[in-house]
Amino acid sequence: MLPTQHLSDALLIDYAAGTVSEGWSLAIATHLALCPACRNRVLAAEAIGGAMIEAIEPEPVSEDALAATLARIEADGESEPRRPAVPPADTLFPEPLRSYLANAGGIVWRRLSPSAQTFIIPTGDRSTTARLLKIAAGAAMPVHSHRGLELTLVLQGAFHDEGGTFARGDIEEANEEVEHQPIAMPGEDCICLAVTDAKLRFRGLPRLLQPFLGI
Repeated sequence: MLPTQHLSDALLIDYAAGTVSEGWSLAIATHLALCPACRNRVLAAEAIGGAMIEAIEPEPVSEDALAATLARIEADGESEPRRPAVPPADTLFPEPLRSYLANAGGIVWRRLSPSAQTFIIPTGDRSTTARLLKIAAGAAMPVHSHRGLELTLVLQGAFHDEGGTFARGDIEEANEEVEHQPIAMPGEDCICLAVTDAKLRFRGLPRLLQPFLGI
């Protein structure tokens, strides 16, 4: 089945323009590997951006402008995930996430609770935290809201919350206005890629345990 829950136009336009940081780019690029509809939307955004650039009247530049621009492109390319040009093989962890996990030496799960585990994915981005979350089938995460943005991409199984049902390839975009309780669907553990730029806001006891949980 193809994804039915997609990214906002604003995030895809920023991604196409190359203005998102590495953590967001990892989540978006991995979603694109699973979602033909959003790949087409990115291509459209890039085409519009290219047309706008071509319409700009040229201005005189310094003699070293080309060398400086190429150096900047090369530096940016070292820190940002490669965009998938074509869909990868049907594996649990598509590119570019698969390469990040390989560079980390594999997944070492850390238990958050009897029904939830996490793994921090190393990146060079200090503005975001990227992690894998594994939630046991049928189990619920604590009710929480957000101090910033959270992108949650389903890689295995499914979950549901106040925003709907999310299965493999679906991505949820939650901001400061969203309070929800993700609950894994029965039958299969739910594994997600989650990227945040701030700590979550938990209710009750989980809030007191947050310094130990690190989320």
